[in-house]
Amino acid sequence: MAKYEYSIDCLCHLSIFPLLGSVGSQPMRKLSCVSLSTQQLNIRNLISYEKQQVPVNAVMFITTKGIKICVSPNQKWVQAAIRKIDQKRTTKGK
Repeated sequence: MAKYEYSIDCLCHLSIFPLLGSVGSQPMRKLSCVSLSTQQLNIRNLISYEKQQVPVNAVMFITTKGIKICVSPNQKWVQAAIRKIDQKRTTKGK
């Protein structure tokens, strides 16, 4: 009986360690935009953004409350918001 318990215990350890190693060695996948909001956002409530091209061309804005909203980068207000956020970043760095 002890022989079988040992075999099962070894199998468990062999299957757990490769899983932990592969998860720990790969970077976490970021959230990505798959659909876009058509609503214009209040620029004052935006603190950051990320650009993406896959699976859709989009800008993901991050609000002061940590909410992530995806929009089309081709809109004029989106470009203005990006410039505003970039300006805030450069003035904080000085």
